[in-house]
Amino acid sequence: MNPKLKYSLLIIFAVFALAMLKLTKPFIQSFFVDEFTDRFYEPLLGVYDKTDNHKKLNFDKIQHVTIIWKNTGVWFYESALEKTLNTGNDVFLTIETWSKNGVFSESDGNVIAQTIAGDFDEKVVALGNILSKYHQQIFIRWNPAMEVPEYRYPWQFQSPILYIQAFNKFALQLKKIAPKVKIVWGPSGYAGDTEYWPGEKYVDFVSITLSENQVMTDTSSIHAEIIKQLKQKLHQMRFINKPIVILGAVNKMKTLFHQGWINESVLEVERFKNTIYSSQNFVSETITKPTRDKMILGVYDPLGKLLHQPNVQVEHIFTDWGEIQKGEFTRKFNEVIQRKHDVILTVEPWKGTTKVVDKEVLQNVLKGRYDREISLLYHIITKTNHTVYLRWAHEMEIPIHRYTWQSQDPVVYINAYRYFMLFNKNQATNIRRVWGPAGDRGSIDWWPGNDVVDFISIAIYGLPDKNITDYNKQELFSDIFSRKFYRMRFAEKPIFITEFGVKGPKEYQNKWMKNAAETLKNNKNVFGVSYFNQHDTPDAWGKIKAPDWSISESTFQQFSKALE
Repeated sequence: MNPKLKYSLLIIFAVFALAMLKLTKPFIQSFFVDEFTDRFYEPLLGVYDKTDNHKKLNFDKIQHVTIIWKNTGVWFYESALEKTLNTGNDVFLTIETWSKNGVFSESDGNVIAQTIAGDFDEKVVALGNILSKYHQQIFIRWNPAMEVPEYRYPWQFQSPILYIQAFNKFALQLKKIAPKVKIVWGPSGYAGDTEYWPGEKYVDFVSITLSENQVMTDTSSIHAEIIKQLKQKLHQMRFINKPIVILGAVNKMKTLFHQGWINESVLEVERFKNTIYSSQNFVSETITKPTRDKMILGVYDPLGKLLHQPNVQVEHIFTDWGEIQKGEFTRKFNEVIQRKHDVILTVEPWKGTTKVVDKEVLQNVLKGRYDREISLLYHIITKTNHTVYLRWAHEMEIPIHRYTWQSQDPVVYINAYRYFMLFNKNQATNIRRVWGPAGDRGSIDWWPGNDVVDFISIAIYGLPDKNITDYNKQELFSDIFSRKFYRMRFAEKPIFITEFGVKGPKEYQNKWMKNAAETLKNNKNVFGVSYFNQHDTPDAWGKIKAPDWSISESTFQQFSKALE
């Protein structure tokens, strides 16, 4: 070949190769190279520490950086990480694990399962070997905001149990190599965050993130919003005895935030430190619920179709202020006692005889406005030897406005619940106090304390959403129960399912109820169950026809027999 031609071809090839390298470099980096970047957009703002041991941390000098691991990626950031560490300043390192290119797709692999399987083990070891050489404080936060129900990160919308398993595997592996690092568990502070709490064994710090809000337009509005967020998110961490690092979701919070706002936000913690924020609420690794000897079986059955069934021991009735005022409650209650049944009594504290809904019922209970009605109620229910399972202001955690005690500040709710339950000055022995969330996300944030709860009640209905009318789209009892039972893991009280129901033809109901019986029989922490044998309240379902949960006598008998 002509030397000139050969030389020209080499030049053309080199130019082409450089052009292709430039074009494909982003692709190569995104798929095959791990990343190391400054996380300036998520500034560290301060720390809340009950022990005051970490309040001297200088967050102005702590650099927040990110490592993005891809299971297809090659380690190429060692020099950048060591350059950051060589400054001698403390470092807050957030680690993200991705399946490939750092752009989330629902078709991506499950990075939680990949972590458990060991796909990231070599990267953890390599990181640990670097960190073990340094002596400043190094905070490690792994896959944060895991509880937020969005598709921003591939570790969101994952099983809490699997997330915890992966988190603890990572933390243990890293601490074996670099024992001085501080492991940070990093929820955002969204409702239900503590479902992902991995336990205290490997966690040194917790972090929460203050989100940007459209009202944050100036210093005065950001002050009110930050105080509100801090109170809410610190409240959700009340079961966890770890210092809490506070981050901002946007960089501008760094200049707008004032350290004094943390102290202002925790005034409520100090005010209720012996009840709502008592150290007795701190969750341990050894919480165990009591186990039953025999299942209590009951019904809500206003039409009386199942009340005569021989295995029915308890009847569920509802009342409100108006019924107590008019004497109607006395009649309803005595009718149950005459049938020699125990009573599940759900008190809905809203409408009086005027039928006017009290929109500030919780506050007014605390002001003593309903003391007369509460006193009369206790007078009636303590005159019998029958057990009364007293349930007050139920389903408080659902963020709707069906009841006036919903969508309220959990601190106000807890104090009102405690006021009502502690009104029983004579400590009548036939009363069992029932705390009654629906069992939805974040329900544990309304937990009022061990001293005012004997049973936890949850509600289990087949329809997962009010917009669904097809009975075939109902969830199995076992699936709903598993989810809601798990959410009660911080509370050591037994479960009483005071409401449950299924709609549809008899054949479908029989199958669903069989699954319910099998589930209940296998869980000894459930002490009682009461079927809701009527159609639901029409007003609660808007334009959709309210579901009819009624079942036949034979279906109930089959269920009852299966429980034995």
